[in-house]
Parts: sequence; structure tokens; C-alpha cells
Amino acid sequence: MEQVKQLCVLYHEVRPGGSPYLYVLDSVQFEQHCKLFSKLLANPDCRINPVVTFDDGHVSNYEVALPLLQNYGLTARFFITAGWTGQKPGYMGWEDLRKLHNSGQKIGAHGWSHALLTRCSPSALEMELTRSRLTLEDKLGTSITTMSLPGGRYNKRVIAACEAAGYKQVYTSEPRMVEKPATFLVGRLNIQGDATLDWLASLFEPAGHVLSNLQKQYRVKAAAKSLLGDRLYQKLWAVLNREEAHTDMG
Repeated sequence: MEQVKQLCVLYHEVRPGGSPYLYVLDSVQFEQHCKLFSKLLANPDCRINPVVTFDDGHVSNYEVALPLLQNYGLTARFFITAGWTGQKPGYMGWEDLRKLHNSGQKIGAHGWSHALLTRCSPSALEMELTRSRLTLEDKLGTSITTMSLPGGRYNKRVIAACEAAGYKQVYTSEPRMVEKPATFLVGRLNIQGDATLDWLASLFEPAGHVLSNLQKQYRVKAAAKSLLGDRLYQKLWAVLNREEAHTDMG
């Protein structure tokens, strides 16, 4: 029998009514996604299982996404920017995060300040990785073994630092399937606000070509990052994704 694979999908903010900003998903749209994922997971013949993840720790993850996940029997992994928790407007407080964790959802780290790890000095890199993990463990009373890379940026130095900081798995922003059991580096597909339900469903068709096309697009974007540099690329990214003024995606 063909081995079952996983496709990790990545969300950020879920908002009633949505937003032109592509990193915000309308709550009605997200509920449709949850319904699809629940059907796929309940189908024993499905060869690609969805895995839901969130980055940053926006308060909508707790207030809007959690009830929908629970309604459809889904468990997601929430990667938290620890230094923003209880400090940055629009993001979860520690009580919210504890309730999220106690509801059975999974928690991982997303750095301390959402700094791009490839631009950190050795000491800053260690702080981003270690302080976030230890703070989350202290506040939640659980072991934190997974890390999501801010902005998807990494190199050999960053990966080595993640291993040294005690992480067992590191989640990237590269769209690719995950074998079971998952390897140390786990790819994910960012789901934007303009994604249709039919498009999302096509990703879980074993004979489909949507994911391979997205991988090509990812390589083009990676080349653009290298050519333009982080600052110029970020300005271009903000325009193309219609970034809102209060966000700090990195």
C-alpha cells in the first residue's frame, strides 16, 4: 500500500470579514478549510493528510480559529513569537495561550522577537532560540521541541543553532510533502486569503501538479530574496501582499 504523506498548511490571522492583506483569512473561509480537512482525515483512502499550523500567535488564533478547529475535531500546531505574548497589541496573552494549550492544541516556538535568524549575530541567534523555548516551557509547563523559522529564512548556521538549542523539528515555509515519520526539517505551504476551496482541495490529490508548480514559484522567490537582499525584498513583499500597517511579518 502507498505510504500516507502529510502536507502542512500555514495560517497567520483569521478574521471575520477577511482583509485585503493576504496573510489574513476570512473566518468563513477558514471554516470551509476545517470542514475539508476533517473529511480528508476521516477518509481511510486519503493518501495525503493535512496538518494545520499557525505562526506568530495572533489573538484570533485563540478567539476565532480555536472554536472552529474544535468544532471539526482538529488539532493544530501554533508557533508563538514569545516576546510578543502579552506585550504586543493584537497578539495572545499568556492566559490565552495557556487555554489554547490546555484545550489540546500543540505549541511550538517562533523565536523571541520574530527576527530573521539568518541576520542574527551568534549571541542574538542563541537568545532568539533559547529564550523563546525556555519562556514558553516556563509559562505553559510543557516541553517545547518544535520551532518555526521567522520569514522562512534559514541556512546551515541557523539549523545547527536550532539543534543546539534543543529543537527536534524545524518548520520552514517551503511547500513540500512530509514523509511519515517527519524529518528534522518540515516543509509547509502558506495559505493566503485569496486561496479558493477548490484550489486547496486539489493539493491533496496524489496525481495533481499544483504543489510542484508552487515549489517552482518558491525557488523563484528564493532567488529574488538572494538577489534583492532582505530589505528590498521585504518592501516588495509588503506591496504584493497588501500588508497592513500594524503587522510585522518579517
